[in-house]
Amino acid sequence: MAHKNQLQLLASRRFLPFFCTQSLGAFNDNVFKNALIVMIAFRLATDEANFLINLAAGLFILPFFLFSATAGQIADKVDKSVLIRRIKLAEIGIVLLGIGALYSGNNYLCLAVLFLLGVQSSFFGPVKYAILPQHLQKAELVGGNALVEMGTFVSILTGTIVGGLLAGYTGEGQSGLLWISAVLLTTAISGYLVCRKIPTAAAPAPDLKLNFNPVTQVGRVLKEALKKPSVFYAIIGISWFWLLGAAYLTQIPSLTRNVLGGSESLVTLLLCCFTIGVAIGSLLCGRLSAGRVELGLVPIGAAGLTVVGMLLASATGNYQPPAESTVAAFWASDGSLSILINLTLIGIFGGFFIVPLYAMMQERSEESIRARIISLNNIFNALFMVVAALLGIVFLNVLGATIPQFFLVIALMNAAVAIFVFTKVPEFAMRLLIWLLSHTMYRVKHEGLERIPAEGAAIIACNHVSYVDALLLAGAVRRPIRFIMYKPIYQIPVLHFIFKTSRAIPICSKQQDPEDYAKAFAEIEQGLKDGDLLCIFPEGQLTKNGELQPFKAGIEKILERTPVPVIPMALRGLWGSFFSHKDGHAFSTLPRRFWSRVCVVAGKPVEATNARAEALQETVLDLRGNHR
Repeated sequence: MAHKNQLQLLASRRFLPFFCTQSLGAFNDNVFKNALIVMIAFRLATDEANFLINLAAGLFILPFFLFSATAGQIADKVDKSVLIRRIKLAEIGIVLLGIGALYSGNNYLCLAVLFLLGVQSSFFGPVKYAILPQHLQKAELVGGNALVEMGTFVSILTGTIVGGLLAGYTGEGQSGLLWISAVLLTTAISGYLVCRKIPTAAAPAPDLKLNFNPVTQVGRVLKEALKKPSVFYAIIGISWFWLLGAAYLTQIPSLTRNVLGGSESLVTLLLCCFTIGVAIGSLLCGRLSAGRVELGLVPIGAAGLTVVGMLLASATGNYQPPAESTVAAFWASDGSLSILINLTLIGIFGGFFIVPLYAMMQERSEESIRARIISLNNIFNALFMVVAALLGIVFLNVLGATIPQFFLVIALMNAAVAIFVFTKVPEFAMRLLIWLLSHTMYRVKHEGLERIPAEGAAIIACNHVSYVDALLLAGAVRRPIRFIMYKPIYQIPVLHFIFKTSRAIPICSKQQDPEDYAKAFAEIEQGLKDGDLLCIFPEGQLTKNGELQPFKAGIEKILERTPVPVIPMALRGLWGSFFSHKDGHAFSTLPRRFWSRVCVVAGKPVEATNARAEALQETVLDLRGNHR
C-alpha cells in the first residue's frame, strides 16, 4: 500500500501546503531567471550576452556558498513553519523589486534581483528537506521525498518554459513584461498564502548560538557529517547527481542546435523527456521502496545512469540531422526515438538514485543538526554544479571533444563515482542483494512487525530454515539488525560480505573455540548496551527436516548478562526453497520454484525474565503454524 500512501500525502495538511509552497517557489525562480536570460540573449551583442548569461548563472549559485551555512543554523533554531512564512514574504518583496528592474531595462539591476532570489532559495533549501521528517512518518519519508523531487523538477521545467515564452513577447511592446510581472507576483503571493497552512515544526535547537562565518561553520558541520559515513557519502551521491544533471541539461541547447540540427521547440521537448523521466523515476522509487528507505535501488539507479548515458552518447554521436529543423522532421528521422527514450530513462534512473539518498540523509541525521547537514548538502550541490560547468568547458572548449563524447565521459565517470561510494558504504550493495532476492525468488509478506520496538535494545528469536533467513529478515524489518549466527554460515562466500557489512556476530560452540565463543558473547553484550537490535536463531543450525529444532540455552545466557525484551518471530514458506535442506543439501539442485510466498511474522515482545528457551520455542512454533 506504500504507493497509495505516497499519493495520499497530497491530500494531507501535513504535506500538501509545503509541497505547493516549494513547487511555486521553484517555478517562480525559473520564470524570472529564464526570462532574463532569453531577453539578454536576443537583445544584446553575442559577446556581451554570453558574459551576462554566465554571470547570471554564477550569481544564482553564489548565495548557496555564502549563506547556506547560516541558513542551516537558523532552520535548526527557529520554527520551520514560521521561517518559511518569512522567506515567502521576502520573495514577494524581491519579486516587486524584480518587476521594477525588468521595466527599467537595466540588466545589472535584474542580475542583482536574480542574486537576491538565489539568497532566498539558499535560506529555503535547508528547511525544504529538514521539515519532512518532522511532519511525515518514517514509512512516508521516501514517498514524500519522491513527490518533492517530482514537484521540483516539474516546476523547474514549467518555469523555464513559461519564462522563455513570455520573454519572447517583450520585444513587441510592454505586454510581455506585463505578463511576466503578473505571473511572478501572483505566484509569490500564492506561495505565501499557501505556506500559512503549513503545520508547526518546532525548532530542535532553539538555544543554538549562530556562527556567521561560513568557512568555520562548514568545517564544524562537515566534522559532524563525517561521524556518520553513510550521511556524508549520501551527500556526495546527491551532489554527484546534480553535477550529472547539470552536465546534461546545460548541453541540451547546444546539442539540439549543433548535433541534432533542431530548433528551440526541440530543446523544450528534450527537457520535457528528462523531467518526465525524473518524475516517473521518483514515483516508481516510492512505490518499489514499500514504505522504507530502500538503499538497494541506489545501485540500480547508478548502473542505469551509466548504461543509458553510454547509449545516449552513441545515439547522438551516430545521429544524422534532417534537412529541416522542425520537431516533426526530427521525429521522422532515424535515431530520434532512441534519443528521446534514453533521455527519459536517464531521468527515471536519476529518480531511483536520488530519492533514497535524500531520505537516507534525513533519516540518519541527528534531529538537532539536520538542517545544518542539509545546508552542507546544498553547498556541495552548488560546488558540484560549478564543477559540471568547468568539465564542460575543459572537454568541449579546451580538449575539443564533441557533446556525445562528453556524454560518454560523464557516463563512465558516473560508474567510477558509484563504485567509490559503494565501496565506502557497502550497505548499498548489501541492500541491493536483499532487494533482488525479495523481488525475484520470493514474495514476502509481513505480519505484526509493528511490535518490534522502533529504538532501544532488543533481541529477535526466529526459526532457522534456509541460508537466506537473515537477508529476508533484514529486508522486512525497518531497523538495522545485527545477526548472531553460526560461524560457518557467516563465512559463506558472498553472504559473508553481506553479514560483515551488517555487523553480524559470528559464534561457535565453546568446545570448538573457547576464545571466539567468549569474544562473541562480549560483542553481544556491548551491542545490547549500545541499544542495537540483535537477532538469534536459537536452534543453532538450519533445520534438516522442516521441523523446529530444540532451542538452545544460549539466549538465556545472553539475557542473564543483559536483560532486554525478546521478540519471537517466525519465517513461513521457506522450506523447500533452493536455500533450504529439503531433499538434500542446500544448493545441491537447481531452484525448484520462483516467487515463493514467504511470510515474516512477529509475536508480542517477551520480558527477559519470561524468555526461557522452551517457552520461546513454543511461541515461535505457534507463530509459524503449519506453514513450513
